[in-house]
Amino acid sequence: MQQPRTPHVVVVMGVSGTGKTTIGPLLATRLGVPYAEADDFHSPANIHKMTAGTPLTDEDRRPWLDAIGEWAHGRAGLGGVVSCSALKRSYRDRLRATAPGVVFLHLTGDRALIEDRMGHRRGHFMPTALLDSQFATLQPLEADEAGVAVNVSGTPDEVTAHAVAALGDIDGPATPPSK
Repeated sequence: MQQPRTPHVVVVMGVSGTGKTTIGPLLATRLGVPYAEADDFHSPANIHKMTAGTPLTDEDRRPWLDAIGEWAHGRAGLGGVVSCSALKRSYRDRLRATAPGVVFLHLTGDRALIEDRMGHRRGHFMPTALLDSQFATLQPLEADEAGVAVNVSGTPDEVTAHAVAALGDIDGPATPPSK
């Protein structure tokens, strides 16, 4: 008989506009674990910078990443889902240092789709003007990182179903984006 696996903490990552805040809660519901929104971990100064159209620096992100990592560490063995852009390998390494065992769900999509989605959302502090800096910063998951990539071109329910299926074999290497 196969042993049940310990629930992972899943970090839903990707550039702004990929649907982290939409897919994250849906995924958490499907997995039966709590969800945390990364934007809630930002300092007021970070939110002010982004609202003004100024990209965050690595120094700006450190306390934010540490707070997300602490939340994930507290969910170790229990499972959870947290959104976090985690655009650079070094950011993901920092999260793993605080919360060993986290896995990543990289939401991917082409720039035109993401820009269109960002243009239609309301009440979010991240302006479309920062999308180029997000794509320039993005370092996709590498083969030695625990995680999967899922394309966001479908409906939220379809993307979530693809994510659940892809995460089902999370102990393997990262996979290329699904079509």
